[in-house]
Amino acid sequence: RNMIRRWVLSLLKTVRKFFGEAIVVTQEIDDIIDSPIVKQSIINNSDCKILLDQRKYINKFDQIQKMLGLNSQQKAQILSINLNNHPQRLYKEVWIDLGGTHSGVYATEVSYSEYLAYTTEEKEKLKLEQLTLEFDGDVELAIKALVEQRIQ
Repeated sequence: RNMIRRWVLSLLKTVRKFFGEAIVVTQEIDDIIDSPIVKQSIINNSDCKILLDQRKYINKFDQIQKMLGLNSQQKAQILSINLNNHPQRLYKEVWIDLGGTHSGVYATEVSYSEYLAYTTEEKEKLKLEQLTLEFDGDVELAIKALVEQRIQ
């Protein structure tokens, strides 16, 4: 365990020495909460933190808040993510903290064609898959057709 922690810490320091940035991404909050290696080696050396909607972890959020060193304002910002999104726009919100001095919730909005290409919404995925089959497997044409249908 200690060897892994030292290796990760060394990697982070080496990357910074050469003006790079190491990026760590996880979808499992327990990976962060349960790992002293992650906490000590990665989080303590992170100037920028980005969180998506955390409401499904509301029961664990006190642990998350403590581990990330968040104040009550930052906690409120994070727990407000995606609560009041405009129903006619295709965007999700994200919380960004820069060095513990500036933090806020920002909207990330993409074009409808980009949305269709990356959505995980089952209804849209099925519609796109069906149309793709009609266009002999050409996803790009299927997306263009869906965009055109939306415009009309």
